[in-house]
Parts: sequence; structure tokens; C-alpha cells
Amino acid sequence: MNEALVLAITLAGYLAIGAIAGLLAGLFGIGGGLIIVPLLLLAFDMQNVSPDVSMHLAIGTSLATIMLTSMSSIKAHHAYKAVRWDLFRPMACGIVLGAVLGVFTASSLSGSALKLIIGLFALAVAAKMLTGFQPAPTRVVPRWPGLAGGGAFIGWGSAIFGIGGGTLTVPWLVWHNVRMQDAVATSAACGLPIAIAGALTNVVAGWNEPDLPNFALGFVYLPAFFGIVLTSMVTAKAGARLAHRLPAKLLSRLFACLLIVVGLRLLTQSF
Repeated sequence: MNEALVLAITLAGYLAIGAIAGLLAGLFGIGGGLIIVPLLLLAFDMQNVSPDVSMHLAIGTSLATIMLTSMSSIKAHHAYKAVRWDLFRPMACGIVLGAVLGVFTASSLSGSALKLIIGLFALAVAAKMLTGFQPAPTRVVPRWPGLAGGGAFIGWGSAIFGIGGGTLTVPWLVWHNVRMQDAVATSAACGLPIAIAGALTNVVAGWNEPDLPNFALGFVYLPAFFGIVLTSMVTAKAGARLAHRLPAKLLSRLFACLLIVVGLRLLTQSF
């Protein structure tokens, strides 16, 4: 089988992953990172990508896809004037620094360690969704240094998990007395600097890695990136329309169950 045909089959597989990730992200109202990373890991295993780099490649590619998908989300929230740009600016400064540090933290860990960390994180998010836990808004919005510090922590964690940061940013903002709608919108805006800084740093961090497959740009796998972006932005809209026809509580429980399966699978693989 020649290289062009292999590439075509591979790209078709990633188009399917993008379609699934977009549909589920739109359906459950959460960023696609927690879905894309496990699906990419499964695809890389089928391609016999080295286990030493497969997890890093999944995280870097996930962050790269979020660069584009977050833009449409920001535009939609900005139209409703819900993005708190006064909070976003200092947080973005911290986010960029934190995301860079997060990528180098992830690159220093083994693939098994990353599977363990992300598996535990997926289970924690599932528990939060099943219990409906939300921190009480007991604190005031911090000043510039506090916002930058919070952004640095969010960027650091998001770059390790390969996500846009919504599962970290929204609770943190709500805890600081930011209205839920504004917290969600501002979180969407924060996803862009997380993705840009994380993706570019993953390119640098993986540049000289000898075990990468063909068509990888550092820890960003280009066939997966293009395939996921092309289909996820279309199916996310279909998922969002479907979400309005189903009960919110049922959706939350279904997604929590999906995360439990993902988390347990990653934990099993880590051992």
C-alpha cells in the first residue's frame, strides 16, 4: 500500500474522530479536549505510534484543534456581550506562561504517568457532573496579580490535560462571584491563549523527538489536526441542536458516564 493511500485512509479516520468529538462536544456542552485526547490515543495505538510519544502527541494535537474551534465560540459569546474582557486580559497573561510551563511539565512525564493523571482528571470531572458540585461564590474578584496567578494555574493544568480549560476556568470564576453566564463566556475566550501557547510549545517541545510518525510537527500530528477541525466544527452545531431537545440532567449524566469509561480505560492502560 503506497504512502498516499495510507495517508488518505488515515485522514478519513481522523475526519470520523472529528465528527464524533464535535457531536459529543456540542451535545454535552463541554470542550472537546476530554473527548479528543482519548480518541486520538486509540487511533495512535492502531497506527502503532510509539507509546513513548502517543500521549504527548494526543495532547498537543488536541490543543491545536482548540485554536480554531474556540474562535467560533468566542464570537458567539461576544455577540451577547457576556465576555468579561477586563478579567480576560490579566488572566491571558498568566495563561500563556502557565500553558508553556504545562507543556514542558507534560513532556517531562512518561506516557503512563500522563494517562494516570488524565484518567484521574476525567473521573473527577465525572464526579463533579454527577453530584452537581459547584464552589460557592464566596470570594471577590482578585486584582491584576491574582487574576494572572489564577490564569497561570489554569493554563498549566489545561496544557497537561490537552483541554481548553473550561472545566477549570468556570468553577474558578464562579468561586470569585462572576455570574455563571459571564464565567462560561470568559472561559471560552481563555481557551484561545491556552490553545495557541500550548500548541506552539508542543511543536517546539517535540521537534527533535525521534519516535514521531510522519507528518508530525513536533507533538502536533497534522493529519489528525486537519481531519478533526474539518468535521468537528460542523457536527458541533448538530450536537448543540440535539442538546436543546434532551433534558439537561440526562445529558450531564450521560457525559459523566462517558468520562468514567474514558477515565477507567486510561487508568487501566497506565498500569
